Amino acid sequence: MNWFQQLKRYLFSKGNHSEYVGEKGLIELDGLFQHFADEMRIPGMAVSIRKNGQTFHEKGYGFEDLETQKLIDPKNTVFRIASISKCITGLALGKAVEEGLLDWDTSFYDFVSDYPRKSHDFTIRQLASHTAGIRGYRGKEFALNKPLSIRDSIEVFKNEPLVFEPGKGYLYNSFDFVLLSLAIQEASDMSFVDYVKLKVLEPLEMNSTFTPEEVKLSSFVSTNLSISNFYTRRGRGFKTAVEVNNEYKLGGGGYLSTSEDITRMGQAILDRKLLLPSTYEELLKAQLVKGKSVYYGLGFQVSQDMGGRHYVGHVGNSVGAYSNFFVYPKEKVVISV
Repeated sequence: MNWFQQLKRYLFSKGNHSEYVGEKGLIELDGLFQHFADEMRIPGMAVSIRKNGQTFHEKGYGFEDLETQKLIDPKNTVFRIASISKCITGLALGKAVEEGLLDWDTSFYDFVSDYPRKSHDFTIRQLASHTAGIRGYRGKEFALNKPLSIRDSIEVFKNEPLVFEPGKGYLYNSFDFVLLSLAIQEASDMSFVDYVKLKVLEPLEMNSTFTPEEVKLSSFVSTNLSISNFYTRRGRGFKTAVEVNNEYKLGGGGYLSTSEDITRMGQAILDRKLLLPSTYEELLKAQLVKGKSVYYGLGFQVSQDMGGRHYVGHVGNSVGAYSNFFVYPKEKVVISV
């Protein structure tokens, strides 16, 4: 049984709800994560879990720096959150639609007219649901280390043909969200970074969520925050991960944050803060291709676990980082690892 299945025993099984867990159960839960970190030889991991609006379990495991052995702090250690960034962009998209700047089913070209025309038109909804036919990474594109702006980064793929006719297939990729963030930027007449900060991060008090450029400039809001080192496996040990610059794909996989900040976002989704209920309904509704679900909404994975419990959220994989974000609406649970 993997760590996530074991975790759900504590969160969802009768007698293990937060009001019943007790000290013994929390010790066992803590041991579960410690065992997982040891077994998988994870240098450092932050865990934040909320249930019924309250902190259920929050702890760091391992080190943010293997040399200094500075401990992980889920409130203050900043990690690459990889594709959880798409959820942040999804919320920004929802706000842009509510403000009348964008529309779900309007052509992308209405907002970015200089993007090379393809064999078919594609919409904002299709970009946000990975059904637009844009290609994915090739070669070393996953680990680019170039100082590219969002607009500059489209040079990487803009001249490529569509992989399929929009709406007729599904291909998960981060370039969809490069284009989506560019559309938000053009429609709002603001930088994407500023729009997200003003419309999403500040209202949700996600004060520990940053762009790579902000981290590079050490523009932390609090002096308590520190950036985790990034490692890759080498034999039975680790080496420092290769240098990357994820600014170019910020909206699809570039943000950095703490595990606690991500649970703030999850709690806002449960409480329907920031956006109208009808907007959340659009974002969190699994899209269909040829009548079948793609288990993806607009910036959010939409699925159910092996126990039949519905959840939304995202998992992510970046250079030197993995991320997990799950929101269980019925059970009122938010998990960030």
